[in-house]
Amino acid sequence: MKSFSLKNVQEAASLLDGVASKTPLMRNMHESKEREANVFFKREDLQEVRSYKIRGAFNKISSLADEELKKGVVCASAGNHAQGVAYSCFLKKVRGVIFMPVPTPKQKLERVRMFGGDFVEIVLIGDTFDDASEKAIDFCREEGMHFIHPFDDQRVIEGQATIALEILEQASEPIDYLFLPVGGGGVAAGVSSVFRLLSPQTIIVGVEPSGAASMSESFRAGENTRLENIDKFIDGASVQRVGDLNYAYCSKNLNEMLTVHEGKVCQTILNLYNKDAIVVEPAGALTVAALDQFQDKIRGKNVICLISGGNNDITRTEEIKERALLYAGLKHYFIVRFPQRAGALKEFVAEVLGPNDDITHFEYSKKHNRNMGPAVIGIELGCDGDLASLRSRMVERKFYGEYLNDKPDLFQMLV
Repeated sequence: MKSFSLKNVQEAASLLDGVASKTPLMRNMHESKEREANVFFKREDLQEVRSYKIRGAFNKISSLADEELKKGVVCASAGNHAQGVAYSCFLKKVRGVIFMPVPTPKQKLERVRMFGGDFVEIVLIGDTFDDASEKAIDFCREEGMHFIHPFDDQRVIEGQATIALEILEQASEPIDYLFLPVGGGGVAAGVSSVFRLLSPQTIIVGVEPSGAASMSESFRAGENTRLENIDKFIDGASVQRVGDLNYAYCSKNLNEMLTVHEGKVCQTILNLYNKDAIVVEPAGALTVAALDQFQDKIRGKNVICLISGGNNDITRTEEIKERALLYAGLKHYFIVRFPQRAGALKEFVAEVLGPNDDITHFEYSKKHNRNMGPAVIGIELGCDGDLASLRSRMVERKFYGEYLNDKPDLFQMLV
């Protein structure tokens, strides 16, 4: 691993002047009060492309020779890096081909097209970033174009590291804790490297989704490790393998790696919107979602959370709400066996459901040749402690069939 150059980061900051915004470092009243600490958000979701990715993409593309630029550039991305590359291509008047996974939210696709204009072409392929990345690299070899890696590249890392210079310039007091999101590891590698040089006393914590904990697993293994299967819900931070450079920098600079459950991230997204009118994507909420795990340690401290992006597709709102309720223990699914007689449903609603319970999902088909008719029912509780009494009443009145929340295969098939 080459030594990290602060001079290169400072040059990147000058290059990005007028291209990337100097995003605000804002004290958050709600989190500060709840944590009994001074909690600040570094608002990279307020960039023109609504994430920090413009920094690394523009810095990398600007470093290419004229002959390389004439051939064009290629990238693979779940969305935010694609927007950064697209906008950079537009600003530099360079042709770009962008490979994106098929499940990429529509909102991100539309924004890539908007930022790139006539300079970019989008290719949808594969189920994950890693699938798209393999195809993009093959395309580069065939076409002689230059690949702009979203995180495993020194120039990209140095571009993302300019966030650290801004934070240190904006902070009026020493920073005790810094929470950084980790996907492929580009922003964590860059920002942590600058902090180690300029603010060595700061405790730096990396945060990644529990369903795609590739950096955490690499730390445990003592080497960069590929995960066979990942949960792709937090698409901006879900990779099967972090970058080699990123692993090297992060293993040297991060004090700790945390994982956060996807349901907790969904709760945090909703809280940020409802309390502060801040719209973040799942990856953008990671660092705030991690604060519960550090509650005692950060009390009375100066804490900074990097809000990495705000590219959230509104069509995902219902899934986010559902995951948040499931995580909080407020949403439960059952197979309920209704007697094939009039009034059975009325009895269930009046005598089985609690006063604060609500049916939010109901699938039932009456079959006249059976004594009992099964229904799949989703129930939202008023309190997570009400589940035991609800199940008890269902059993007592012979409605109980099966609890689905702890049967993931069946649960995903039916709901």
